[in-house]
Amino acid sequence: MRSAAEGQQTASLEFRRPLNYWNGRYRIIRGLVKLIAGASKRAPGNKVGQQFVTGLDRAERKRTFSGWLVLATLLWTLPVWGQNSAPFKQALPGYQYTFPRDFFSHDDYRIEWWYYTGNLQDEANRKFGYQLTFFRVALDPDKALVNPSRWKIDHIYFAHMTVTDLKGDRFYFFERINRPSLGLAGARSNRLHVWNEDWVLKQEGPGHRLMAVEEGTGLDLTLVPGKPLVLHGQDGVSQKGEGAGNASHYFSFTRMATTGTITIKGKSYRVSGTSWMDHEYSSNQLNPAQIGWDWFAFKLDDGTDLMLYQIRLKNGGIDPYSSGTQVTASGKPQHLKRGSYTIRPTGQWESKHSGIVYPSGWSIHVPALDLHLTITPDREDQELYQLRSINRSYWEGSVTVSGHSRGEKIVGKGYVELVGYGKALEQKLPE
Repeated sequence: MRSAAEGQQTASLEFRRPLNYWNGRYRIIRGLVKLIAGASKRAPGNKVGQQFVTGLDRAERKRTFSGWLVLATLLWTLPVWGQNSAPFKQALPGYQYTFPRDFFSHDDYRIEWWYYTGNLQDEANRKFGYQLTFFRVALDPDKALVNPSRWKIDHIYFAHMTVTDLKGDRFYFFERINRPSLGLAGARSNRLHVWNEDWVLKQEGPGHRLMAVEEGTGLDLTLVPGKPLVLHGQDGVSQKGEGAGNASHYFSFTRMATTGTITIKGKSYRVSGTSWMDHEYSSNQLNPAQIGWDWFAFKLDDGTDLMLYQIRLKNGGIDPYSSGTQVTASGKPQHLKRGSYTIRPTGQWESKHSGIVYPSGWSIHVPALDLHLTITPDREDQELYQLRSINRSYWEGSVTVSGHSRGEKIVGKGYVELVGYGKALEQKLPE
């Protein structure tokens, strides 16, 4: 879902639209109706066996279902994407970062996300992993049109939250989808405050506060940066493919000291550890030749951090614009181009939920750093499956790292994200 409805027109012009304009609206609504129907059939509930997976409760599902019906209805009054649009801003070289402003929402870009993962443990050394990501997707870029209605839809906000309980051998995932109407969800452009109902990201003192609980499982964490902010790519422009604008503005806190509470089915654990924060905003990332990506982020025990990603192509290759960043213990970043590292899968895992086959385990080599790493998932089944917010499944999970750096043994923790397996990403709503 990386496209947006563009260019609201006056009512007097609506009835002079060509037939393909109305057909386009029909396809959008038909896609949403199919999305809703599919979601209602596969709304996740409690699973028995080794894994307990839960989604939204009945009241929440009803509220979400109603929200999508409202969206489908109101989209009939919005133009089809790409017709007479006021353009979104593009992620281009020369952008001047300003902090703390650039932590806030950038409503003039099409899509934006605030992404957190972490590896935590309690006082008894019970280990957990977590992910909490807030997404903003713009639907109407025409800022000149004033609509006083509290039901105005110019963005869709969704969020994903996971908790991996390694001792309990269980993985939990949840999602939220909301419109900004009546303050259900939003992201401030004048301060760091992003929310989806009672899931919240906000600035708190020198750090970030994360709060998200669903059906007795979730997190309440405080994160404080342990290293300077890092800009990825070339001066913070992370190219994702050929052509101007096929990029994102991308920066991170790669190591944040983390304390707080993880709650599992109503039982709370006081935890500490480290987290990784990404913030990206862009308007046009994937091109038709690309199907998804593999993303890796590691915090190593020598104090260095490593981020690598590879964008996969439909022809089986890897996009040459894939890249990464190594961050020294003192916080100095080094850009890594595609040819400077190799990522080789060492196994695979087939999901019993979606039937998708994912790589599982990797060998990573960065010759210039004399770095050799073996990556092992802490639990094979860490799949967020059949998500309503993106109409897809993906794998995102806690991993353990071992290997050698310049001849010395090294270990670490981190997260891996696998997107576009089983069903390629598209820059439009499903038909």
